[in-house]
Amino acid sequence: MADLDLIEGVGLLAAALTTYSFLPQVYKTWKTKDVSAFSLTTFTLFFIGIVCWLIYGIYKESLSMILANSITMASSFVILLLIIKYRKP
Repeated sequence: MADLDLIEGVGLLAAALTTYSFLPQVYKTWKTKDVSAFSLTTFTLFFIGIVCWLIYGIYKESLSMILANSITMASSFVILLLIIKYRKP
């Protein structure tokens, strides 16, 4: 049981670091409205992948996966909306 707690702790640390590292990009994109560097196709696939990871995390009952992917899913959804709204035709 202690090994599982240690592994989940590592997962929570990884979740916090990777999720936090994504948030400044969301903020910058929100403020500048500059989406020229983003690919709609790539971000759509990324979003779908995050949704799949979230479903997997729920199935595995992994708190770290659920937290990280819930926040990243919401953040990437915001960027997807910004890409759609502000991309140049």
